[in-house]
Amino acid sequence: MNFFEWLTTRRKTLATMNAAELRAQEMLLENDRNRMQAKVRQLATDKQKLVEQGAKEKTPEVRRTYAQQYDLLHTEQMMNARQLNMRSKELLTVSRLRMLRETSAGARGAVGAPVRIRDGDLVVIARLIENDQITSEIYQQRLDEILALGQEADTASAGLSPASQELMKIWNDMDAGLIKGTQEAFDEAEKRVRERGAAEA
Repeated sequence: MNFFEWLTTRRKTLATMNAAELRAQEMLLENDRNRMQAKVRQLATDKQKLVEQGAKEKTPEVRRTYAQQYDLLHTEQMMNARQLNMRSKELLTVSRLRMLRETSAGARGAVGAPVRIRDGDLVVIARLIENDQITSEIYQQRLDEILALGQEADTASAGLSPASQELMKIWNDMDAGLIKGTQEAFDEAEKRVRERGAAEA
């Protein structure tokens, strides 16, 4: 089950968990991320040793085996680095949701209302997590915009209607490569406006 499915289809989704439950998930993801970091570092060290061994070796056949081993290690390192990038973004998502929950609980002096995330936002979050070109830093900015950290809209959206705010988000998604082409952008804008209208009805 990928992160998006886990986010939306489990019996208790991330959006409905309290701060303590989110913290438990956060710790699991953090441990997993730390293991991946250690693995990526170890693979880099192993590659460096192979380069040093190959430099000292004069036999072409042995050097060829070192080169093949290097290629295998490099491929494994890139695969692990991709998973590490995704895990880092997943961890950030859970951390942000926990912060929202704790802030809500502190403001209300109680458990607080569930963090409201629209289906369209979940799709964007999943795409951002799975997109290798989106770094953790860029993802953090986009996630903060999506969650709005408990606010209805950020400063850049001040004075804009709901439909205009959705269009601004879509243009940002186009910049990030999540939406390709103006026709897809238009269809997505129409879809989001309809969803917002239905939610507010």
